[in-house]
Amino acid sequence: MSTEIEISSPKRLRHLKLVGIIVLLAAAGIVTTGIFTRVHAKQEMTTWSAAQAIPTVVAYAPSHQGATQPLVLPAHLSAFVNAPIYARVPGYLHAWYADIGTHVKAGQLLGLIDTPDLDQQLLQAKADLQNAQANETLAASTAKRWTEMLKQDSVSQQDTDEKTSDLAAKQATVAAAQANVNRLEALESFKRITAPFDGIVTARKTDIGALIDAGGGVGNALFTVSDAKQLRVYVNVPQSDAAAIQPGMTATLTVPERPGMKFEARLLDTDDSITASSGTLLVQLQVDNQNGLLIPGEYTEVHFAMPTNPHALLIPASSLIFRHSGLQVAVLGKDNHAVLKPVTIATDLGTQVEIGSGLDANDRVIDNPPDSIANGDAVRLADVHAASLAGAPATSLAARRDPGHGNG
Repeated sequence: MSTEIEISSPKRLRHLKLVGIIVLLAAAGIVTTGIFTRVHAKQEMTTWSAAQAIPTVVAYAPSHQGATQPLVLPAHLSAFVNAPIYARVPGYLHAWYADIGTHVKAGQLLGLIDTPDLDQQLLQAKADLQNAQANETLAASTAKRWTEMLKQDSVSQQDTDEKTSDLAAKQATVAAAQANVNRLEALESFKRITAPFDGIVTARKTDIGALIDAGGGVGNALFTVSDAKQLRVYVNVPQSDAAAIQPGMTATLTVPERPGMKFEARLLDTDDSITASSGTLLVQLQVDNQNGLLIPGEYTEVHFAMPTNPHALLIPASSLIFRHSGLQVAVLGKDNHAVLKPVTIATDLGTQVEIGSGLDANDRVIDNPPDSIANGDAVRLADVHAASLAGAPATSLAARRDPGHGNG
């Protein structure tokens, strides 16, 4: 019995060792598999994170501007002729015959002034003229008589010369008196205040019985007459656009109170000088107003069609990168890597900018680049643009954007 136990014990031990080895191998396999899975997952995560870090961008080709670009500037309208009418003689206003808004013809009576002082001065001047004429007649008769007597040696040559000289003095006195009468009669004509040209009375600043002081430009004008059949338009053009302003140019006017209506204006002249305080050129245009739809003094917008640089490139303002080193744009390089290019702006059009230098027509500009983008950074093109770049020609994003009305 004891012999059987001793024989079976070694077999059992060997079986237990085999089971232990198998368990250890299984545990090692599980641990190895877990470690491999973790490493593989970490690598996948790293690869995915790196792929996600590559920004997806939109790229476009810069566009060329059209033959002209709009330039819209504020302006104001002025009557072609505007005349404030002052009194030329003192007195009292007897009556007025045209109020504001009255359409008048040249020479039409606007008002009448009572001038009692001037009337008396004229009467006195006429009396002085009659007295001078009577003295002249007497001097002429005396001089003639003494000249005849000199031929008979009845008087001396000296006495005859005195009488002849007296006649000349009396004639000069008559001429002076006549000139004084003419002057006062001319002033008398200013009692009638008349319209200097066809137009509209835009102001009446006097009334019946008002004391009138003589003198142009002193005090208030009695009336103001304006010719509004043609209007002048004054607009200040920025210095950057002044060189493009040429005689004979045309422009379009719009006014807020008449939406949808446009008025054609023709450039008359400029002041050929840049105003130091504003940096602008004063431009004068003329617009026809026979229909009376425009009012002198009102605000208007002037729309110029300015010629453009055919070599200039247009891009959205959102493509610009502002760095300490200067203004830049990001373009696509080889293998979709970003390349930063320094650029200069020729004209700021608001939502778009005209690039003066630093950009080529064949470049593909990145729109809205990330703030952290640097030279050599990899980028991923959006699918729609990737497809267009691979096959059909890409549509210029700059060409699809509204250039707006602003000018900087």
